[in-house]
Amino acid sequence: MSDLNNICQLTTDPNFGTKAIHVGQDPDQWTYRNVVPPVALTTTYKQKGPADTYGFEYGRSGNPSRKVLQECIASLENAKYCATFSSGLGATTAVAHLLKSGDHVLAGDDMYGGTNRYFSKVASKFGLKISLVDFTANLDFNKLILPETKLVWMESPTNPCLRVIDIEKIATAIHNIRKDITVLVDNTFMTPYFQKPLTLGADLVLYSCSKYLNGHSDVIMGAVVTQRLDLYEGLAFNQNSLGIMSSPFDCFLVNRGLKTLHVRMMEHQKNGFAIARFLEKHPLVEKTLHPGLPSHPQHEVAIRQCSGFSGMVSFYIKGGIKEATKFLQTIKVFCLAESLGGYESLADHPALMTHASVPADERATLGITDNLIRLSVGLESEQDLIADLDQALNASVK
Repeated sequence: MSDLNNICQLTTDPNFGTKAIHVGQDPDQWTYRNVVPPVALTTTYKQKGPADTYGFEYGRSGNPSRKVLQECIASLENAKYCATFSSGLGATTAVAHLLKSGDHVLAGDDMYGGTNRYFSKVASKFGLKISLVDFTANLDFNKLILPETKLVWMESPTNPCLRVIDIEKIATAIHNIRKDITVLVDNTFMTPYFQKPLTLGADLVLYSCSKYLNGHSDVIMGAVVTQRLDLYEGLAFNQNSLGIMSSPFDCFLVNRGLKTLHVRMMEHQKNGFAIARFLEKHPLVEKTLHPGLPSHPQHEVAIRQCSGFSGMVSFYIKGGIKEATKFLQTIKVFCLAESLGGYESLADHPALMTHASVPADERATLGITDNLIRLSVGLESEQDLIADLDQALNASVK
C-alpha cells in the first residue's frame, strides 16, 4: 500500500467498489436476468401507441446501456445525475451550450490543450468571452468576475503541470459573489475514487472517460456529473439535440472498466509515487511534479482535499529538446503516445503533442517547455518501469 494513504487527510469511499460493481446493474431489469448488462445496439424502440413508450423511443434520445453507465458513474460521485457524451470534448461542448452569446467563462490557464483550443478557437467564434487565470495564485475574484460571468472552469491537478487548485476555497469565493455562476471541475486526472469535487462545492464535474474510468485505452467518451436537476436537464437536452451522446458499445466497455477502477487506481498510485520519488532524486532530472511529494508547491492543499493520487507524473529532463527527444525515443516499457489513464504506461511531450495547439508564448508562461515530459504511469512492474526510465535518462546524454 502506498505511503500516500498515510499522508492524505481524507479516506477513500469505503463503498466505492460495491457501487462500481452493482449500481445500475440489477439483473432483474432484464428479461433474461443478465448479470452483465447487455449491449443495446438498436436505434429505435417499439411503442405501445403513438408517443406511448416503454421508456425509450430513439437511440439518440436514450439507450439502456447508456442509462446503466450514467447511473453507475453518478453513484461514484455520490451524485444524482450523470450525462455521458461521445468524447471529453463532447462533454465540454455540451457544457458550453448551456451558455449563450455574450456570457463570460473564467478558466484555468494550465489545462488540457484540446479544452484550450475549443474555448479559444471555437466557442469564442460564437460569442463566448474567455479569460484565463492561474487559480493557484492569490486572486481577487471581485475583479475577475464580470456581470456576464456564468461559468468557472477548473482542472485539478492541471494538465500537464499538475498544479493543485483549492477547489473548496475557490468554489466558496465564487458562490459568495453570485449564486448563478456554475463552477466546474475537470476531475479526469483524479477520478471520483481519489477526489470528489461536488463535496468541495463544485456544481459540475467533468471526465474524459477515455482515461482512468475506462482504463483500457479503447474508448473515447466524456461524462458530466451534477447534483442539480436544472443543470442535468440542460445537459440531457444538449446530449440529444447536439447528437453528441455516447454509443451503446462504448457505454458497455466503460461500464465494464468501472468494475476494477478502485483496484486499478491503488496500483496506479503506488507506481506513480514510486516513480516520482525516483525521478526527484535522479541527477538527470531538473524538477519532478507530483502532488504527493512534499516538494510540490500545493502539496498541503492536495493532501487536504484528496484521498490519494493517480499515476500522473510530470518532470523536466536536464537539457532541452535534444535530450527530451532522445529520452522519448529510447524508452521501451513506456510508450511514446498521447492520452493517459490506461493500464499501460505512456510518455508524452506536451509542447509537441497534447499542447501543441497552445500558443508558444502561453506555453512558455505556463512552463510547458521543450524539456517537460508527462508520464501516465500504468500497471506494469514498478521495478521494470523505474529501470526503463533510468536507462532512457542515461541514454539522453550520450
